[in-house]
Amino acid sequence: MAKKKFSTTSGIEIKEVYTEPSGMNELPGEFPFTRGIQKDMYRGKAWTMRQYAGFSTAEESNKRYHYLLSQGTTGLSVAFDLPTQIGYDSDHDLAEGEVGKVGVAIDSLKDIEILFDGIALKDITTSMTINATAPILLAMYIALAKKQGADLTQISGTVQNDILKEYAARGTYIYPPAASMRLITDVFEYCSKEVPKWNTISISGYHIREAGSTAVQELAFTLANGKAYLKAALDKGLDINVFAKRLSFFFNCHNNFFEEIAKFRAARRMWAHITKQLGATDAGAQKLRFHTQTGGSTLTAQQPLNNIIRVSNQALAAVLGGTQSLHTNGYDEALSLPTEAAAKIALRTQQIIAFESGVTDTVDPLAGSYFVEALTNEIEAAAQLYIDKIDAMGGAVKAIEQDYIQQEIAASAYQYQNDIESGEKVLVGVNRFTQQEEAAINVFRVDDSIRKMQTEKLILLKNNRDNQAVLSSLNQLQNAAKGQQNLMPFILSAVEQYATLGEIADTLREVFGEH
Repeated sequence: MAKKKFSTTSGIEIKEVYTEPSGMNELPGEFPFTRGIQKDMYRGKAWTMRQYAGFSTAEESNKRYHYLLSQGTTGLSVAFDLPTQIGYDSDHDLAEGEVGKVGVAIDSLKDIEILFDGIALKDITTSMTINATAPILLAMYIALAKKQGADLTQISGTVQNDILKEYAARGTYIYPPAASMRLITDVFEYCSKEVPKWNTISISGYHIREAGSTAVQELAFTLANGKAYLKAALDKGLDINVFAKRLSFFFNCHNNFFEEIAKFRAARRMWAHITKQLGATDAGAQKLRFHTQTGGSTLTAQQPLNNIIRVSNQALAAVLGGTQSLHTNGYDEALSLPTEAAAKIALRTQQIIAFESGVTDTVDPLAGSYFVEALTNEIEAAAQLYIDKIDAMGGAVKAIEQDYIQQEIAASAYQYQNDIESGEKVLVGVNRFTQQEEAAINVFRVDDSIRKMQTEKLILLKNNRDNQAVLSSLNQLQNAAKGQQNLMPFILSAVEQYATLGEIADTLREVFGEH
């Protein structure tokens, strides 16, 4: 009988025992930051505990934000509905059936004002999961901060703004790649001057992993996309020692505990070398800062309470891997948006790890583990092979245009599903340890009347705003888009006149076209 082989989800073979020390002598907070980007890590400050929330109307989401803040959340993370993500107002024909379903519906600055009612933007950090319309949503946030009297140089947060992974894995893009890259680098340039503490992009491996990639592919394709953004900004004449400090990453965390920890450690080391090779000399520009979300695709509709254990395992791996902020999924998210009860347990999971487990008492507690150090090296080597191949193609944009990244992800997803169906991959409660009847749990439902409510708000908005000023601002935006000017000031001007998200996105569609 052949001896069973053990391997990670990326196919890296796991030895029975690791006996050789790594010989690593670097310290946390020092290049290449394998052991963490701060010398004291969580001894100095805990990671930001975010809960991804947003559904229905701005009014309903605002209630959830106040609840999460009252329970100890230290940062907000906003989910937007699909029409908002692809630049359609709630009354658009293509928005039917999707308004408020997977996130909050935002049609104008008025909705943002309601969304953050009673919340001082100067006192919190906000992460917004938005890509194609990221400049518009960021402009709305800035406009509200100005109305609140906040010092724009002090407000902080993150806008996802990562369009390359949309082309490769997710699909909520609007404009062709060249126009999209222009909008992204316009955000880089504008924020470096006007909102210097804002993270201008969250380069996302999360959705690449959710689409079916392995851990190694998630790392490789995300860093390849990161290189493309660095080069686009450098081509625009921006200073890497300035703009690279405000780039952040967004990684997934799945169930293979040690592989995920090693992935995060390898990511820091690889990014440090990538930025240095492209000219970064400031340590702040060489550091990979990242947010982690536990794996949505790992959650099961069968025996959903088992997901609490999965999320706990993943959250602990993220912390041991050195994340800067963390979102833990609700146990019911394979069935619906998280209920308030599920969101609270997810948050308590982070708090128990932070304040009861003891894993935050020392920096990189698994450093020197023969297994973890070897796995970090092997993941780095495997990811580098992918990056070298993508570089040979001309970079991430070319690799996406040639369908290379998409095909690699699809092949991995197919293999993963085959492994589940064959029983090679065990999913507790799904293909092993199943039960015939399961107790029903409460699920969260969004009312289909949301679209009607949003449409009525749009009618009221358009009746009460200065429509001539709106038209003028949109014309100015269109003219700027035809030239080479930075578009952020023009988008902000339109937002402040209460132009809608759809009107702004359509103005850019007229110039850039659609992909």
